Amino acid sequence: MASRSGRSSSGRSSSKLLSYLSSNTSSAPPPSSSSKPRRFKASSSSSSGSVKESSPREPPRSSLPPLREYREYRESRRPKETRETRPFRDTREKESREPREITPSTIFLSLIAFRLINALVVRTFFQPDEFFQSLEPAWQLAFGKDQGAWMTWEWRNHLRSSLHPLLFAAVYRVAALLAFVLRLPPALRANLLIAAPKTAQAVIAAVGDFYTWKFARRIYGDGSRKNWAVLALTVASPWQWFCSTRTLSNCLETTITIVALDLWPWEWSLDSELKAARKSRSSRTQERLDKELLNRLRQCLCLAALACILRPTNILIWVTLAGIVLYRNSWETQKILAREVAICGSAILSVSTLVDWLFYGVWTFPPLKFLYFNIAQSLAVFYGKNDFHYYVSQGLPLLLTTALPFSLLGLYRSANRPPSSASKHWRTNIQTQLAYVCLAMPLVLSLISHKEVRFIYPILPSLHILSATPLLETFYPAVSRSSMIYTPRRLTLIFILIVNVFIALYTTIYHASGTINVLSYLRDQHNRHTTPNHAQSPSSGPGISTGFLMPCHSTPWRSHMVYPSINAWALSCEPPVNLNASEKATYVDEADQFYENPTTFLRQNMLGGLWHIPRKPSYLSKPSNRRNPKGYHEWPDYLVFFAQLEPTLQRLLKSSAYGECYRTFNTAWHDDWRRKGDVVVWCLDPGEQQSWKTVLKEREERAQRKLLDFDIDLGPITQTLKSHASTATQTLKTSANEADIRARKAITDIRREIESGKWTPAFLQQSKTQSGVKLSWPSWGKASQKKTFLERVQGSLSAKPSSSSWLSVWDTKHKNKSKKGSKKGKRELWS
Repeated sequence: MASRSGRSSSGRSSSKLLSYLSSNTSSAPPPSSSSKPRRFKASSSSSSGSVKESSPREPPRSSLPPLREYREYRESRRPKETRETRPFRDTREKESREPREITPSTIFLSLIAFRLINALVVRTFFQPDEFFQSLEPAWQLAFGKDQGAWMTWEWRNHLRSSLHPLLFAAVYRVAALLAFVLRLPPALRANLLIAAPKTAQAVIAAVGDFYTWKFARRIYGDGSRKNWAVLALTVASPWQWFCSTRTLSNCLETTITIVALDLWPWEWSLDSELKAARKSRSSRTQERLDKELLNRLRQCLCLAALACILRPTNILIWVTLAGIVLYRNSWETQKILAREVAICGSAILSVSTLVDWLFYGVWTFPPLKFLYFNIAQSLAVFYGKNDFHYYVSQGLPLLLTTALPFSLLGLYRSANRPPSSASKHWRTNIQTQLAYVCLAMPLVLSLISHKEVRFIYPILPSLHILSATPLLETFYPAVSRSSMIYTPRRLTLIFILIVNVFIALYTTIYHASGTINVLSYLRDQHNRHTTPNHAQSPSSGPGISTGFLMPCHSTPWRSHMVYPSINAWALSCEPPVNLNASEKATYVDEADQFYENPTTFLRQNMLGGLWHIPRKPSYLSKPSNRRNPKGYHEWPDYLVFFAQLEPTLQRLLKSSAYGECYRTFNTAWHDDWRRKGDVVVWCLDPGEQQSWKTVLKEREERAQRKLLDFDIDLGPITQTLKSHASTATQTLKTSANEADIRARKAITDIRREIESGKWTPAFLQQSKTQSGVKLSWPSWGKASQKKTFLERVQGSLSAKPSSSSWLSVWDTKHKNKSKKGSKKGKRELWS
C-alpha cells in the first residue's frame, strides 16, 4: 500500500503521464507488440506486490480528453481495497466532529465533583449517629482523650467497631497537619476540620454511585440506555442527596455493599444448560476464567465481611445470595464457597479484632456485643418502637420518594419471573436475585421493634437498578419523540424532577438547620472572647461555657465545636444497661426527667439551684474556687434550647441576668414536640444582649425599608388606580345629579298640570268599554279628592329608600290646610 501511494509523487507521475500522452498521439500498437503503455503496465504491476491484473480495456482514445483518460486508466489500475479504504477528507472531518464516547473515568470524576458540592451544601441535622458514632470517637482517636470528645455508652460497652472511626481519624490527622503547615488561623483551621470528613465521605458516596452504574452495565449491557436511567435515578434521588454524604456507618456500608455485589460470582446461579455451555470452552480459557472468578469472589467476600463488621444486619444480604448459590450448585461449588467464606471472613475478623484491641485496650468482639445488647437485652427498644409495617409504609417511600412506583413495578416483575426463565439468562437471573434480597432484608428487620429507614439503605442501589426498565418504558418515548401525544408524560417527568430538587434542597439547607448554625455561633463567640494563642492551644483551659437544655444528642459535639476550651454539657439519655426488669420499668433518663418537670430538675441538678445564678459570664469574672459536685451542672455563659421551652424558662429565670443573644431558624415542623421552634441562645453578657437587640432592630428597619421600597414601587400603580376611581366617582355623581334635576322638573310639571286641572294620565286618556260600562277619569269635583290623590302620590314616592330631595318641591300648603272633611276626603276615588 505504501508503494502504491508513493506513485502519486510528482516526478514519477509526470513521467508516466508524458509517456502515456506520447503513446496516445501515435498509432495504437498491435496487441503482441511491447509498446510503452505495456511497459508502464508491467512496471506498475510489478511494483504493486502480489496483485495480478490482466490488461485493462483501454477507453476509446478519441472520445475522452487525454488527461481525463489517464486518470480513469489510473483508477482502474488501483487495487480495489485501496479505493474502498482510502479515507476522504470530508469523511475525516466528519469523524472528528462526532462526540467522543463518555469514558468511565470521566463519569467517576464527574460524580466526585457532584458529591463534593453535595457534601458542602448539606447544613442540616439528621441522626445523632452521624456524629456520635463516627466523628466523636475519631476526634478522640486523632487528638487524644483530653480534647472533649463525647464517647457514648455504645463505645464504653464496646458495641461498635473502631474501623469506621479509624478512617475519619486519619482524615483528621491529615487536615490538622495541613493546617499546621499552612499556618491557618483558628477560624480557618476549624472550618477545615469540619469540612475534611465531609470531603472523605463525598468520595465514598461517589464510589457508590459509580459502582451502581457499573453494576447496571453488567446487568443490562454496555450499550443499554437502562444504565443511564440507573445513573439518573441515583443522581436525582433526594435521599442520596440528603444522606449519602453524611458520616453514618450506613453510608459506608451501602457503598461497600454495591461494590461487593458487582464482584459477586453471579455465574454460579445459572442453570445446568448454560453452565455446560460455558464449560465447553477450551481448558486453558476455562482455567483462566475460573481464576478470575475466584479472585472476584475473594474480593467480594472480604468487602462483605467488612460490611458485616460495620453493620451486623448486612449479613442478611449475603445469606440470601449464598443460599441461592448453595441451592443451585453442586457439592464441589458449595465446598469452594464455604472454604472462601471461612478464609476471607477469618482474615477480616482478625484485622478487626486487632484494631479493636488497640482502640479499646482489651480484647473484645463488637458484633457479638451489638447483637447481645440490642436483641437479648432489647436496649434498642429504649429508643423507640415502630409498627411492623414501618419499612413498607414509611421506609421505602422515604428511600425512593418519586421513584417508588417504578421500583415496586420492577420489584414485582423480577420477583414473579418464572424460575426456569430466570435461570436461563444470567442477566435476568441477577435481577431476580436482587429482588429476593430487596424483599428479604426489610422482611427480617421488620421483626425487630426498633426500626429506622437507614437500616435498609444498602438495598437502595439495587432498587434503582430494578427501577430502570419501568422508568425507561414510561418516559423514554416522551423524551425521544416530539409527538404531542407524550406531552402529559413530559410534564410528569418535569414535575418529578422539580419535586426531587425541592425535597433535596429543603432537607439539606433548611429543615433542622438551627442545630448546626448554633455551633457556628458558639465558635465565633469563642474566637471573640479568647486570645489567638489560647484558641490554638490543645489544652482545655478556661474559655466560654455552654449548656444545652435540649433532648439528648440534638446537636453535634466536639466535631463541630472544634475548640477543646469550650466547656459544654448537655442532657443525656443513656439506656438502662445491666439493670433487671423491674429497674428497667421505672428507669427515666436525664432528658425525660427535665421535660417532665423543668422546675424540679433545675432546682435539684443545677449548681446553686434557681437562687444562685451568676450575674456575669465566666470570661468577665474571676474564676470561682467552688467545686462542682458530681451529677450537678454549672450555670453556663450560654444557654441553648428550643423555642418550645422559652415560656418555661422566661418564668423560671425572669429575675436572672440571662437574656436572649441569638436566635436561628430550625424547622417549620417536627415530629418531636420538644424540638419544635427556633433554636434560642441566652447569655449572661449584657453587651452581647444589647448587640443582639441592635441586630434585631436593624433587621426590623431593613424589613420596613423593603416594605417602603415596595410601596414606592407601587406608587404609580396606586396613583393610577386612584385617578380612575376618582373619575368613576365623579361620573356617578354627575349622573345622579342629572337624574335628580330631571326628576324635580318632571314632578314640578305634573304638579302644575294637576293644579290647573289639565293633566290626565296617559293610560286613561282613551276610554275603554267593558261590559257596557264606560270608564273615564273622574273630574275633580272637590278639592279634597285632589288632595287625597296628591297625598297618595307623595306617600308612594317617599316610601322608596332611594328617593331624593325632589319630594320637597311639593307645596307644603296641602299639609297646612284644615282637616275639615278629612273623613270624606279619604274615601276611594272610584266611588
